[in-house]
Amino acid sequence: MASTPTMMTQLAQDRLKTLRSSLQGEVYAPGDAGYDEARLAWNRSVTQHPALIVRAMSAADIVEAVRFARAEGLPIAIQATGHGVVTPADNALLILTAGLNIVEIDAESQTAWVGAGVKWGVVLAKAQEHGLAPLLGSSPDVGAVGYTLGGGMGWLVRKYGMAIDSVLRFEVVTADGRLIEASDKRNSDLFWALRGGGGGFGIVTGMEIRLYPVKTVYGGDMLYPIEVAKEVYTRYRDWIKDAPDDLTTAIVTMNFPPIPQVPDFLRGKSAVILRGCYVGPVEEGEALFQSWLEWMPPIASSFRAMPFTEVASISKDPQAPTAAAESGAWLRDLDDETIDTILQYAISREGSSPLVITEVRHVGGAVSRVAANANAFGHRDTPLVLNLIAMLPSAELQGQAEAYMNEFKQALGAHLAGSYMNFLGAYEAQEQTVNAYSQDAYRRLTAVKAAYDPDNLFRFSFPIPPAREA
Repeated sequence: MASTPTMMTQLAQDRLKTLRSSLQGEVYAPGDAGYDEARLAWNRSVTQHPALIVRAMSAADIVEAVRFARAEGLPIAIQATGHGVVTPADNALLILTAGLNIVEIDAESQTAWVGAGVKWGVVLAKAQEHGLAPLLGSSPDVGAVGYTLGGGMGWLVRKYGMAIDSVLRFEVVTADGRLIEASDKRNSDLFWALRGGGGGFGIVTGMEIRLYPVKTVYGGDMLYPIEVAKEVYTRYRDWIKDAPDDLTTAIVTMNFPPIPQVPDFLRGKSAVILRGCYVGPVEEGEALFQSWLEWMPPIASSFRAMPFTEVASISKDPQAPTAAAESGAWLRDLDDETIDTILQYAISREGSSPLVITEVRHVGGAVSRVAANANAFGHRDTPLVLNLIAMLPSAELQGQAEAYMNEFKQALGAHLAGSYMNFLGAYEAQEQTVNAYSQDAYRRLTAVKAAYDPDNLFRFSFPIPPAREA
């Protein structure tokens, strides 16, 4: 039975004192200085009230915290950078892993060891010193481990695959407080589950990943007026049919808010955006996007040869914590009906849509060539993925945004193929997790959960129950 904040205040002070003395890191109880800051998620629409918070500095700290939680009957939530909180850590022991920030690059083997609290930007900077790159996402500000456990697709995805496909091993603290390795050779069932199944099987304290020889790419954005959105989407659909694996792209409908940070010519308006990154020779990338310039001159274009350290300039994801609602799904096609539905819901006409971003990413390539049962990740044969984002300037707008995104997805109907967990907001995860996997993979995930966390101690990640409950 999970403890409540009231029960936590009744913990014997000597047990809490013993926990504090056994850690390199810090412990925060409700009312302590630092508690309110420590409980924040990156997405400010998530509010959580843990019974206790441990700011871990090592794997040993996590082992001690897990053993304490078991003894006190507390469920456990894990948070690194605060991104991707699926379920608020209410009445739980929240373990913060940002202090596990070691990054070690082995240039000879083209691998890296990445601690649980490391952001992708740190890995990228250190790897680029050797002309290498990790499979980070669109934002270097996101935690590497949490992003990877959900799959992980960035601007190298069609060339080198999902982030999970490049993991060589994990170091994991189990629900019974053991520190173990999960790899192809050791605890291979857990290794299979962690690659796409999320963080509900144990606490990953670090991972070894492959790196790739990427130094310079050709990428950027092209903006077209919203009046030609249908033509741009149609051309994009036909253009990606023969796209080489070196090319990863997305098409985006964006409703720009009327704020000073937005350029005058876009403020309060909508546009359709072609985004892309070409990892082959620069001149080949230039030729691929030249056809767009010849087809129709854009309002603006930022395409250029760039060092891969500047890859964040393509998506321009926000770096400061904000309140947002997010949803997404795998998308089977961009036929005329799909495009019409997307534009109906994506374009804001006098405030008709709460969405800031509606993005369709082209996947396939290396992702589709990995065997379906190689790890837990599903829907590898689906060529596109949809991502929806609404900003929430006030808490009252959250329900409206969530209802709108649900209506949007229902309108797409059979054109959707299932869930991609990294794009699901907290409100959807409880119902949609099962749709992220094949039936066999979900069954295997519940079996692994039963083997490593039969009491569902780690219940705040993707909601995958132990097999006896499934």
